[in-house]
Parts: sequence; C-alpha cells; structure tokens
Amino acid sequence: MPATKKSEKKVTLAKNYKPSEKEEYMNDQQLEYFRQKLLDWKGELLRESSETLGHLKEENFNEPDITDRATVETDTALELRTRDRYRKLINKIDAALMRIERGEYGFCEETGQPIGVKRLEARPIATLSIAAQERHERDEKLYRDED
Repeated sequence: MPATKKSEKKVTLAKNYKPSEKEEYMNDQQLEYFRQKLLDWKGELLRESSETLGHLKEENFNEPDITDRATVETDTALELRTRDRYRKLINKIDAALMRIERGEYGFCEETGQPIGVKRLEARPIATLSIAAQERHERDEKLYRDED
C-alpha cells in the first residue's frame, strides 16, 4: 500500500484511455481515470437529485381524488428513498476521491493488497478486495444467522 500522497502534477488522459492490468498498478493515469470517473458519477447523481427537488416543488399534494393523492405520495416516497441512496453513494464517492488524494485508492482497507482494475472499473468506490469482501459477507451472514 502506498505510504505517501500522490504527486500534484496534472495528468492528461488519452481520449479512449482505459486502465489495463499490464500497466503499473495505480499509476498517475489510472488514478486520474478513476478520479474523473468518480467525479462524472457524482455530477450525474447531483443533477438527478436536483431534478427531483424541482419535481417535488411542482408536485400537487392536494389531489382531490384520494387514489390520485395516494399515488402521488407513493411516488414521492420512492423518489425520496432513491435520493437518500444517492446521498449515501455521494458520500462514498467523496471518500474514494479522498483516498485518491491520499494515495490510498485501489488498495484493500483490510489487507493493503490491490483491489484490482477490473473490480474498480465495475465498482469504483470499492474499499475491499474480492477476497476480503467475500470474507466480510460470509462473516456478516454467519453473525446474522446466529440472531
């Protein structure tokens, strides 16, 4: 696991750059790629949340028909739950961006081993390697079954 903060130099990615297992793990290019991926994802979530707020302001909760009012309330509750998930996801994205800044991104919090480019490509907020995640889920299931 890296012990020092990554350099502050500006990295420009090639237009179609994709991280590869053949490169040095978490080199400046890969870090910039994942940083941009996380920022884009966060921006998308924030835009969608903003749209929800606008939609909720326009929503008419005083529907005369009780069935229509129930539908509006159900739809609103679903939107709010979705936005709450987005809020939690944004917090995880911010944590991942901080790990990039500290030079810790891409390494398992439990073992210090590389998480892997493929796993980070699929889940850029991952904090555990696949083996550590499986162990964590197995332990969680074991303890949950004991209750």
